[in-house]
Amino acid sequence: MERKVGTVSRGIRCPIIREGDNLVEMTVNSVLEAAESEGFSLRDRDVIALTESIVARAQGNYAKVSDIAADVKEKLGGGTIGVIFPILSRNRFAICLRGIAKGAKKVVLMLSYPSDEVGNALLTYDQLDDKNVNPYSDVLSLEKYRELFGENKHEFTGVDYVEYYSNIIKEEGAEVEVVFANQAKTILDYTDCVLTCDIHTRARTKRILKAAGAKVVCGLDDILNAPVNGSGYNAKYGLLGSNKSTEDTVKLFPNECQDLVEDIQSEILNKTGKHVEVMVYGDGAFKDPQGKIWELADPVVSPAHTAGLIGTPNELKLKYLADNDFKDLSGAELKEAISKSIKAKSENLVGNMASQGTTPRQLTDLIGSLCDLTSGSGDKGTPVILIQGYFDNFTD
Repeated sequence: MERKVGTVSRGIRCPIIREGDNLVEMTVNSVLEAAESEGFSLRDRDVIALTESIVARAQGNYAKVSDIAADVKEKLGGGTIGVIFPILSRNRFAICLRGIAKGAKKVVLMLSYPSDEVGNALLTYDQLDDKNVNPYSDVLSLEKYRELFGENKHEFTGVDYVEYYSNIIKEEGAEVEVVFANQAKTILDYTDCVLTCDIHTRARTKRILKAAGAKVVCGLDDILNAPVNGSGYNAKYGLLGSNKSTEDTVKLFPNECQDLVEDIQSEILNKTGKHVEVMVYGDGAFKDPQGKIWELADPVVSPAHTAGLIGTPNELKLKYLADNDFKDLSGAELKEAISKSIKAKSENLVGNMASQGTTPRQLTDLIGSLCDLTSGSGDKGTPVILIQGYFDNFTD
């Protein structure tokens, strides 16, 4: 019988993961038990994906606010520090800011506006237009910001992040000055020791600051990129990708985990004879049309994946074929013609008009986004995702 189902994404329930747990064994067992319970079988090229959170938890990759403070003080001198372009997040940045402030005498907090890098808004463009403010050139003090725009609470969280971040800095014993600007060099009017907190634009920001004469420039990826007093760390990303664990602790992005995905792949092959692909995923990469938030606050969607997930989709657009190449066909003839086109497609469709409109993104970014939406970030209890049929097409 012809298959009537394409891609299926399943959340797999797992035990609560603790430090030192055997993730290979727990993941494989959970997937196989789910298959038996729900009456489905694994297939070649299924994808098993694990949230970065459980990988970091199993690794015990945690650090304390005091560890952040010690590293910041060591690397930026412990005096006046410019903290620029942070995202507006209680979960992602607030606890990092607590550690940063603890390692400084004064923090000049420079916020981008009208929104942060991932779309969390302080203001709207309509507000800027109404007050004739140019975000590309105008620098606002806190006093000027309040005079023009008053208090602005985040649409979904109800938090005034300007006040919230200022209070965190003061609670840690540091003086705070808040500035609103979008040009990195602006911070050098206040201090020449700078911690740039942007994620995806950090390399450019560092380059601009160094060229402009900054004395010390660090990114969040330079903080906790090695252990401090026995803490967790991430050699490549430092504090980037970290999350709040407790009021005094952050969970860092997982360290090297390529062996993990390959070991899960090997164990599934040993137990089922099926060659699956495996990946670790964090945030998906998509934009919320209402809140305007671009989800990706992690440095990458997937820090580790098996070789079969490298690359981009190589697909033909069915509606293009139906409306152009085979516009005079219908029914069985149309289906047969399209099926032949798919079977005959080349290994690289770049530039082929029949592939226009397909998604030109990395497989790991697409699949990671699907996984993130499936697992959610709350109480579903499904930190492992099984995706079946992703690499199928109309002819399978």
